[in-house]
Order: sequence, then structure tokens, then C-alpha cells
Amino acid sequence: MSVVQASRRRRALQVATASTAIIALGGLGLRPLTATPQPDPLGEKTGGETTVFATGRNAFSFPAANLPDEERTRFVIGNSFFRRNWVEAPASTKARDGLGPHFIARSCGGCHVQDGRGAPPDLFNRLGDTKDPTVALLIRLSIPGSDAHGGPVHEPTYGDQFNNAAIQGVKPEGRVTLRYQPLSGQFADGTRYQLQKPIYGFADLGYGPMHSKVMFSPRIAPQIIGVGLLEAISEADVLANAADQAAAPGPIKGVPNQVWDAPSARMMLGRFGWKANVATIAHQTGAAFVGDMGITSQHFASEACTRAQQDCMAAPSGSSGAAQGQPGVEIDDKTLDDVVFYQATLAPPARRNPHDAQVLRGQMLFAQAQCATCHRPSYVTQAGPFPRLTSKALNGQRIWPYTDLLLHDMGERLADGRPDFGANGRQWKTPPLWGTGLIKDVNGHTQLLHDGRARGVLEAVLWHGGEAEQARQQVLRMKKADRDALVKFVESL
Repeated sequence: MSVVQASRRRRALQVATASTAIIALGGLGLRPLTATPQPDPLGEKTGGETTVFATGRNAFSFPAANLPDEERTRFVIGNSFFRRNWVEAPASTKARDGLGPHFIARSCGGCHVQDGRGAPPDLFNRLGDTKDPTVALLIRLSIPGSDAHGGPVHEPTYGDQFNNAAIQGVKPEGRVTLRYQPLSGQFADGTRYQLQKPIYGFADLGYGPMHSKVMFSPRIAPQIIGVGLLEAISEADVLANAADQAAAPGPIKGVPNQVWDAPSARMMLGRFGWKANVATIAHQTGAAFVGDMGITSQHFASEACTRAQQDCMAAPSGSSGAAQGQPGVEIDDKTLDDVVFYQATLAPPARRNPHDAQVLRGQMLFAQAQCATCHRPSYVTQAGPFPRLTSKALNGQRIWPYTDLLLHDMGERLADGRPDFGANGRQWKTPPLWGTGLIKDVNGHTQLLHDGRARGVLEAVLWHGGEAEQARQQVLRMKKADRDALVKFVESL
């Protein structure tokens, strides 16, 4: 029996004992088995025993509820380095110097405010204004081709991402421009709606024009609750998702992304990033430190300066790593590991009102519309790839993230036209839905999708296309009461 076959058999046994009446084998969104919708078996416990019962501004910022006391100290230490600003070198502090030369944020928490989700900048703000810098919006850059590991080829002048801020003596790379084009439509009942299509551009380029074949992709920082639990989902479960979808009738055919992981120096299953282009929290964190803040580390030891950016290459480096006994980097292994541990052990908050009649109706409609095919509800976690960077408290938990961790063709309207390892220009990873209803409490907005264009759950659904076009059409045919129920269910997660 292959690993995937074993996983599929294990999933069937799990579903037989812990399934809802409306979600059939493998987490696929089939027709309801009974006329009466039933709640998820574990009710409120989205993350199993790691779940915290929290709402409000700090809902995404608590450690796993079952985290041992001795590991909570490490969580607090990692939190401090996640939230506090780094400063330019040379500096009197030897713990956090080395910011830049180019950057978009001064801390991890600058993008992931309250460990939550970023939003597009206000339309009336200049994106390059240092008084109101854009930190939650990241623009990935590349040109056609593949690097040595099959990943994107960096744009030769501006690298792999566009940074709108810089330290003293270094030119910012420029600023991003943004405007919206309205797109109108209507539901089958005649109710009209209007979407907003973002149109991006670049201005005040500091190092000359970009490559004539540049490809770019906007990305908004997502909430980071439960990422350690997602990392602990077995690879066999994710591959079984793809096998199930390939064997089933219909257009939904998710595929995994295989990507290069620097900390393990091998190709691995992608789980993180909007295109599943990152395999581990350790890689994501190290890459974000150097890409977003200009802070070097063991596996990302070079500043992201191109040959055209001589002022960037001449800028001083920080001494924080050397002060901790690790010269040549700006954040030492222990500190970086603590930041990774902090993120890995952030708890998903409990569901709200899982037994509410409207929520239950929405749950049934979610399955009927085939949403649960991509947004697979539940898994049982195993162990993460790096035991020293996570906690055993996350192992063996029944979790409800609502994702298959696969890439799906989402249609031309959401396409960015930019490949990323195995992901093509129309594919995006299914994002987990847990915590969606608390984004407004934590971050004060309801902007969804990879670039924040959707102003709420219903707009996010209306942007779906490609493999999800049939699901979108079902939602378009729903009456208002059913649309409201569907939204309420997703916002209960």
C-alpha cells in the first residue's frame, strides 16, 4: 500500500467517526446526506486542544492553549523579536541593528499587525510616502525562466520583490501606484453588486526601468494563526487531496507545488505563501527577514542588492549576529528559531456560534456549492519537519482549517500571469478559512484574497473562476437569505 493510499484509508476511517452529515468522504463537498444540517463534531475547537477562546483585538496573538509552561517563555521571547522594530546600522543597540538597506517594514509585526492580516493601502495615500509606508503589500518580481531550483528568476535591477523604503544614503526602489476599476454584475434574484479590480503600476523608480518582460504579483500579508498546525499536516494527506480530486468528476483538480526549502536544502511540498511557494515556516521567516527588512541570517546570508544598486551594496551591515556569537549574519540562529517557534505555536481561535441555525444552514450550502472540495475542512496533525522549531503540543490534533493546501486554476480575472515553481500564472493555493470572521476585530477590515481586492466573504466568492466557476454560479443563483447564511458560516470559522 502506498503512502497516499494509506493516507486515504486513514482519512476514510477518520471521516467515519468524525464527519458532519454534509461533508462526505475525503472532505469533498457532496450533496447533504440528511435534510438536517449538523455542526462540526468538535464544535468550537478549530485547532483541537490548541484552540483558544478569544475574540477582539488580540484574538490571533495567543499561544496554543495546551502549550507547556516551559515553552511559553520561548513563545514570549519570540514574540518580542517578532513585534519590535529593527534599526539601521551602526546603532547603539546590538540586539536589533541591521535594518535595510532596502525594506518595506521595520518588524515582522509591521506586516502582520497583531499577527493578523494586512490590507491594501488607502487609495488616497501615496504608497511611497515615508510618513505612511506600505508594509502589508508586497510586490513579487520576476522575468521569464527558472532558477537552479525551478523557482522564479529575479528581475535583474530590482530583485525578487519591490521595496519602497530604504535607510539613509540608499535610494528607495520607488513606489507602487494603485487604482481600481469597477466591475458590475448581478445575482439571479436581480440584486446588483460591484467588484473592484486593482490596477498596479510603479513610479519614481530609483534605479532605472525594469526589464521589458517583468512579471509582478501583489501579495497581502495573511493572518498567521495555526501555521504550525498546517505544517504538521502530513504530506500524504495533501497528496491524497490531489489524488481524490483527480479521480473525481468535475473541474476541480488541485495540484501540489514542489518548492526549494533553504533550511533543509531540498525540494519539499509547498504549504505557505499565496502560491504554496514556501514549504516551511523556517524558510518563510528567514526569507521575510532578508526580503522585507534586509536582515540576513544563516540560510539567507546576502543582502538583496542587485548589481545596479551600488549604494545598497555599500551600506553598512548590522552587528546583532556577531554580538550573539554568530558573525556574518544580522540575526543569529537562536533568535531566528525563537521567532519561528513563536509563529508555529500561535493558536487558532475558537469558532463562534457553531450551533446557530443560520450558521448550520450556511455550512450545508458551503458543501452543496462544492466549496468544501478545495476548502477541505479537517485533518489530524502529525509532526512538523523541524521538531526544535515547534511543540509536541501540536501533534495529533484534530483541526479544522478548511484548506487542501493545493494549487487551483482560479480563472483569468484572478490571474497574475507570474509562475512560481510549479504554480502557473492562473493558480493560487486554497487559503485556510479559520479566523476569517475575526479579521475585522483584529485588523479593522474585511479585505480578502491575495491582494485584498475583495471587501468581504461574498466578494471573495464572486471573484472565483476557473475550477471554481461552477461554485460561483451556484452562489449567484442563491437567494439573499442563503447568501447571508453562507457568509455567516464562513465568518464563524
